[in-house]
Amino acid sequence: MRLHFKMFYFEQQGFLSSWETIFLTIFLSVIIILTVFGNLLVMVALCKDRHLRRKKTSFFIVSLAFADLLVALFVMPLAAIELTTGQWHFGEIFCLVRTSLDVLLTTASILHLCCIALDRYYAICCQPLVYRSKMTPVRVALMLIGCWVIPTFISFLPIMQKWNTIGIENIKQSLSGGSNTSCVFLVNQPYALICSAVAFYIPLALMVLAYHRIYVTAMVHVRQIETLQRAATVSLSSEQAQGRHRRMRIETRAAKTLAIIMGCFSLCWAPFFITNVVDPFINYSVPWQVWTAWLWLGYINSGLNPFLYAYLNQAFRRAFLAILCCGDERYTQQGICSNGLSRHVCVCTLVSPVMDWRPVQDASELCC
Repeated sequence: MRLHFKMFYFEQQGFLSSWETIFLTIFLSVIIILTVFGNLLVMVALCKDRHLRRKKTSFFIVSLAFADLLVALFVMPLAAIELTTGQWHFGEIFCLVRTSLDVLLTTASILHLCCIALDRYYAICCQPLVYRSKMTPVRVALMLIGCWVIPTFISFLPIMQKWNTIGIENIKQSLSGGSNTSCVFLVNQPYALICSAVAFYIPLALMVLAYHRIYVTAMVHVRQIETLQRAATVSLSSEQAQGRHRRMRIETRAAKTLAIIMGCFSLCWAPFFITNVVDPFINYSVPWQVWTAWLWLGYINSGLNPFLYAYLNQAFRRAFLAILCCGDERYTQQGICSNGLSRHVCVCTLVSPVMDWRPVQDASELCC
């Protein structure tokens, strides 16, 4: 999200030594490669695993992975070249195109995270019939279209028309020095406020509200666990109690997973957008090194989501292992669990913290 990336361009030998340049190049290349690999893995997993593919949330996740993949392929490499060489080599027009793509794709990624949070809110905090009535295929399609169309109104449209520099043309000219070897993206106060609100603050507010309701629901279930355990011997059979106990544990763990995902999102993007709003009001005095650090911290969010799914989500983890192990039968089974000291394959419902929150059907055999 290069909403405001101000950099006084420099001669390379005066900025980085050769060893520093090599280290920075390797470091940025690793980030880009991991981001490409992780998001490709998510897309392949959803295509190959029918359990993941059945869920409506999977459409949001594959679209999110696609947006993050485009960030890694078209935005991050150009930013890395500019940072390591200290110059922009592709001309003014392509500078505007690159900046527009930056804003478009990173905003689309953020809006997808917001839509996933809203989808989980309806799935967890509402009754199943309410969820099915609200998250219809048409509504899911409209939300996906919005995730891609809304960012165009704060990216290509204003940037290519240079609305973001109205009233600050002289400042932009002095920063760029009138040279085509620089790609200075400066924004005026209205653009900074509007774009930051659309791309970050409004989605963040919706995510906070959704996750708060999810957390409250999960905590109610936690309290019910103890009640069910005490009442199991009186009013419920052991099998029924285990089934409800299992579902509540899954929902509690899922709420924690979503909180971690949101925490990473806020940590990655909040510094950039706070600075983005403040800087136009303090005469653009934030050092370019700070902008560079916050910008790449935001880019890293595009690479974090797949690994959060892999490490915190059992259904995704199983699908990833099946892909990486070339379809090994040990990972293509629906579940592997232990019963006492012996291990056996059992039938279970894939319940994912971000994919499936429905009650399991056979609690006596549920082990994953």
